Amino acid sequence: MKIDHVHFYVEDAKVWRDWFLNYLGFTAVTSNISSLHTCTEVVKSGAVCFLLSSPLLPTSPVAEFLRQHPPGVADVAFAVEDVEAAIAYAQAYGATILQPVGERQIGNSSRKCGKIAAWGGLTHTLIERLSADSQINSSHNFITAIDHIVLNVAIGELKPAVTWYETILDLQPRQAFKIETDRSALHSQVMVSRDGSVQLPINEPASSNSQIQEFLHFNRGAGIQHIALQTQNIVSAIAQFRHRGLPLLSVPLTYYSQLKQRREIPLSPTELEAIAQQEILVDWQKDHQKGVLLQIFTQPIFEQPTFFLEFIERRFQAQGFGEGNFRALFEAIESEQMKRGTLQ
Repeated sequence: MKIDHVHFYVEDAKVWRDWFLNYLGFTAVTSNISSLHTCTEVVKSGAVCFLLSSPLLPTSPVAEFLRQHPPGVADVAFAVEDVEAAIAYAQAYGATILQPVGERQIGNSSRKCGKIAAWGGLTHTLIERLSADSQINSSHNFITAIDHIVLNVAIGELKPAVTWYETILDLQPRQAFKIETDRSALHSQVMVSRDGSVQLPINEPASSNSQIQEFLHFNRGAGIQHIALQTQNIVSAIAQFRHRGLPLLSVPLTYYSQLKQRREIPLSPTELEAIAQQEILVDWQKDHQKGVLLQIFTQPIFEQPTFFLEFIERRFQAQGFGEGNFRALFEAIESEQMKRGTLQ
């Protein structure tokens, strides 16, 4: 199983198509999948494919979604080997089938797909490709693939959500985190497909004022908090994105002075200086030789403080998620919460 595409429901698909093109260097793709009630734009970068849909009529399913939630991710689509078997299995174990298996033409590819309900307003389309997509040359793209997708659920829902993804989609629990500061806390469980190509951390609030609770409040329920996009040269990518005006989360200056005090930092002083200049988070794994995680996060991209993007570079086959970076992200979002007045 792997991530096929992510479908955003937004108020103006053309505006968000241009946002991904102008800020992140995505390419627009002709898809021919708009309808009388819904406008859909498709953007790609490397192996990443985003569908962006907005309503043309009140009867659009996008209009219904936007009546219940702010703009954001409505569907995460997974490519599977046998969609009929996958849908039948999901139904047998209690999943709600929203669309039975049928054949669809999307652009130059023919696909068999079905759709199941997941957490909150989120759905998962399961897709079996019947013919190959035309490939876009991605050699000059900063963004190459989706690294992971993060789901936020309400307090008390972490265990049921983990069980659901384990039962219905055969994802396996890996790392677990309990992040706590003086102000707030969260619990997280990373779910991974057996081949490692799908990584889905699931977060729940562990305090009433947690940033996860803030997300749930503004999103009006569970949903996708962020998508991490892989890049092979994060320093150059972020320099370019900053030049284009992309708003990014700030890192306290003390972060890098504390970082230099850690032993066996696997970066040269020159590299560390370039990373600090772009305010990129750094973590490394002692149990995995030289594995380095470099990560940075945007401000929320929509009007409400809900969905944001992450950029990640994994050096020397770095696996999993670094707790140091997780904590640093948590504290950076806490700082933004305080600016918004939602964390005292």
